[in-house]
Amino acid sequence: MSTRASGVWRRRSATAAMVGVLLYVLIDVVLQFLPPHYSPISDAESNLAVGPYGWVMNLNFLGRAVTSGAAVSALYATARTRYPASKPSPRLLGAGLALFALGGVCSGVLAFFPTDVMTAGNGAVAGTAGHGVVAVTTAGTIHLVVATVGFVVALIAIVLLTAWLYRSAFLPEVRGLALAFTTLAVLGLLFLGLTLTVQPALFGLAERVCLLGILGWTYSVAVGIRRLD
Repeated sequence: MSTRASGVWRRRSATAAMVGVLLYVLIDVVLQFLPPHYSPISDAESNLAVGPYGWVMNLNFLGRAVTSGAAVSALYATARTRYPASKPSPRLLGAGLALFALGGVCSGVLAFFPTDVMTAGNGAVAGTAGHGVVAVTTAGTIHLVVATVGFVVALIAIVLLTAWLYRSAFLPEVRGLALAFTTLAVLGLLFLGLTLTVQPALFGLAERVCLLGILGWTYSVAVGIRRLD
C-alpha cells in the first residue's frame, strides 16, 4: 500500500472509530429511557440487550466491535507510515493492538449470548437481583465470561498502547487525554471489583466508569490520528 493510500486509510479508520464511539454512547443513553427502564447505577449495561429493544443493544455490541477494529486499523496504519524503518517499542504496539482487537471481538460475541437478568423471582440468586453478576443459563455464563475477558483485555490494551504513545513520542497533543482515560478505566475496574464484594448496588455505575475510560481513550486517540497531516 502506498504512503498516500495508507494515509487515506488511516484517516478513514480514525473517523470510523470516532463515529462509532459517539453512536455507541448515544444508543446506550437512549436505551436507558426505553422499557424496561434498567438503572444505569445498579444494572449491568448488558441488561439493555434483554427486553423489547434488546436487538438495538445487540447491534450496539456489534458496532463496538467494528469501532475497535477501526481504531486498531488507524493505529497500525499510522505506525506503519510514521515509522516505516524502525517502529519504537514494537512489542508494546503489537501486544496492545492484538489485545484491543480481542476486546472488540468479545464485544461482538456478546450480541449472540444474552445475559441473565436477575429478578426477585430467581430464588437463590435474588440477593444479586438486577446486577448482572450471576449466570444461571449457558448463554448467560458465556456472556459473563466473555464480557469479563473483553473488559480486562481492552484495559490491558490501552495501558500498553498509552505506554507506546509515550515511548514513541507519538500524538503529543492527546497523550495526556489518553493517560487520563486509561487511569479512569483502571479506577473503574477496581471500583467494579469492589462492588462485587462490598456494594453490588453500584455495579452498573462502576461498569460504565470503566467503559467510559476505554471509549474515551479510543475517541481521543482517533481524534489525534485524524488531525495528522
